[in-house]
Amino acid sequence: MNHPTPSHPLFLARCAAVGLLGALAGCNVIPPAKEDATRYFILSSGAPAGAGSAQAPAAPGGLRIGLNAVVLGSYLDHPAIVVRTGANEIRFEDFRRWAEPLNAGIARVLRSRLLASPDVAQVYAEPFPVDQERDFDVSVRVVRCEGAGTPEGRYVASLEATIEISSAGAAPRVLSRRVFVAPDAAWDGSDFGRLASLLAADVDSLAREVLAGIPPKS
Repeated sequence: MNHPTPSHPLFLARCAAVGLLGALAGCNVIPPAKEDATRYFILSSGAPAGAGSAQAPAAPGGLRIGLNAVVLGSYLDHPAIVVRTGANEIRFEDFRRWAEPLNAGIARVLRSRLLASPDVAQVYAEPFPVDQERDFDVSVRVVRCEGAGTPEGRYVASLEATIEISSAGAAPRVLSRRVFVAPDAAWDGSDFGRLASLLAADVDSLAREVLAGIPPKS
C-alpha cells in the first residue's frame, strides 16, 4: 500500500520549524553556576575569652588607655591580602581577602590584648567618651602587614609598625615613640589561613610592645 507523499513546500516548512525549535532550545540552556573562589580571613586574637568587653569593670588603679584609630600604609588599605614579591613589587591576592578592614582587625586584636593585661583597667576606642578620663593615648601606624618572599626563596609573615604614646587631655605631649618589627615567621606562600594566624600573633607582640612603652603613672 502506498502512502501519500507530503507536498514538497509543506514538508520543508515542517523541517524548518523542527530545526528552529531545536535551535531555540539550545539557546535556552543555562550554564552551571561557577563556585565563588574568593576566601575571606580575619585576625584572631589569642586573648582570653571575654577580654575586650566594653562592659568589663575597671580594675582599681589600672591604666586607662585611649587607642586611636590604627593607620595603615596606603597600599595596605585594600581588601585583598598583600604579598610582597620583591623590594619594590607587591601582589594583591584578589581571591584571598580580609573579611573586615585591616585597620579595624588590627585595632580589635590590639584592644583585646591590652585589656588582657592585669595592668590595664580599660581601653577606649576613638572617638573617646567625653566623660571618661584617660591616662595615656596610643597611636599605631602599620607600615607592613603582609606575606613576603625572601631573597633566599622562602616566604614569611611580615609586620612592622610605629608606636606613639602620648599623655591624654587638652594639651597632649608625646612621651614615647618606637618602631616595632616582628621577627619573620616562616610561611609556605599558599596557606593564607596560616598567614592570618601568624600576623595575628605579630599583633599580639605589638600589644606587648605598646605596654612596654607606657611610662609609669605619676
